[in-house]
This record gives sequence, C-alpha cells and structure tokens, in this order.
Amino acid sequence: MSPTPVKQTALQHHLSVLQPESLRDPEFVKQVRELQPDLIVVVAFRVLPKEIFTIPPSGSINLHASLLPRYRGAAPINWAIINGETETGVTTFFLEEKVDTGNVLLRRSVPIGPEEDAGSVHDTLARVGAEVVLETVRLIEQGKASPQPQDNSLASPAPKIFKDDCRIRWDQPARSVYNFVRGLSPHPAAFTVHDGKVIKIFRTAITDRGAATPGEIDVEGESLSVSVADRQLAVLELQQEGKKRMATAEFLRGYRLRSGERFL
Repeated sequence: MSPTPVKQTALQHHLSVLQPESLRDPEFVKQVRELQPDLIVVVAFRVLPKEIFTIPPSGSINLHASLLPRYRGAAPINWAIINGETETGVTTFFLEEKVDTGNVLLRRSVPIGPEEDAGSVHDTLARVGAEVVLETVRLIEQGKASPQPQDNSLASPAPKIFKDDCRIRWDQPARSVYNFVRGLSPHPAAFTVHDGKVIKIFRTAITDRGAATPGEIDVEGESLSVSVADRQLAVLELQQEGKKRMATAEFLRGYRLRSGERFL
C-alpha cells in the first residue's frame, strides 16, 4: 500500500488527511465538523452523505467530467466517447442528495478528437478541471457565484462500467465498434475471446475492406483485421491476458492467429 499523490502532497504541506472506511462514521462526521470548513470540494471521490456535504456554510461543490446534465453517473468520459460525441467538458456544481443534479456553477467545453481515447480525454479534462475548480472557488469566495438549475429534460446517464460491459460485439457497425474500443481505452479496456483466452483491444482503425462473418479474423503479414457488420476493422494495439500491451506486428510474432478463425 502506498499513499496517493493527493495524500503525499497534503502531508508535504502539513495538512490533515482523513481516510474513513465509511463516510457515515460518526467519528468522521465529528472530525469534519471540528475542521469547520467554509467549503468542501469533491473531485473523483465517492458520494458524500448529506450529513457531510451540508456542514460548510458555503456548501459543497463537485467537479464532474461532462457538460451536465448530460452524462450523469460514474463513467461520463467513457460513455461520451462510446456514443461518438465530438465534445465533452467539465462542470462544477453544488452537491445535492440526488447524484449529479445540483445547481451548476461553471461549465467548460472541450473537443473530442476523432482518434482520442478515454485516457487522453481524461488527461485533458483533469487539466481543465483543475482550472475550473479554482475559478469556482474564487467566485464563491468573492460572492460572485451564480448557480443555475440543471434542465432535467436534457439529462443522460453514464452508469458505472463493469467487466461484462466491455466485451466487443463484432456484429455492430464499424463506427460503433471503433468508438467502443477507444471509449474503454486504456481502462477498463474492450476485450474479445480467442481460443478461450481474453484479448484486450486498445486501438483500431476503420478500413474500406468488405466484411465476412462478424468476428472473423483476417491476418495478412504483420496486420490483423476483424470483420464487423459492414466492413473490416484493423486492430492496431492489443494485449493477451498476462502479457503486456503491444502493437499488432509484435503481437502476431508471439501469438498464433490464422485467417478464418473468429474472435468471440
């Protein structure tokens, strides 16, 4: 076990670090009250119970990795890319009991490039989000914040993604599979199965080649393509279970795949 970068930085600056097993632990609630916070800022954390987020006189704010009310939930970056969005962003808002529904303070939009994956978009939003959190805190401190209610009619879900959700369906159109792979890359990673082995796929490219049976493999030299509903999808980076992530050419040198076999 090692401390997170946040904890390391806090300790370097002689700041208290509380790590309760339960956020409803009466002793933890008591410790937070004793700190007498003016404001609580939540970033990439669990859902705070009401007895915590109502303590500060200025409220509690959260940074969310979407343009709320779109993509409420635990995996907004992943679902935005899976759904083929070309724009996302970050939102700061006041916490309320119902998750991701509080009044919005600031939004900042960010484009999603056609070849970006969840990892690169996450890193961009982390940088933008840090700036937006600081700007939000300053507005609250100066009494200039102007929270606005969310339009619930525009809300869309971004539920938590489980392992079974990451299995590739090769019978889908190429664009859908392409977005699915990059929306789950590098984590938790889309996967398929060959000869009983799990193979994670991190990067693909859409080709103009006609499709055979969905999931059917086409190996040509150091390249690998898989048939989907409407054409073939080139596989560029992948990983056999227990091995490292690698480019297709390197993968094919150590793993036997034959044209006509199928990914399941």
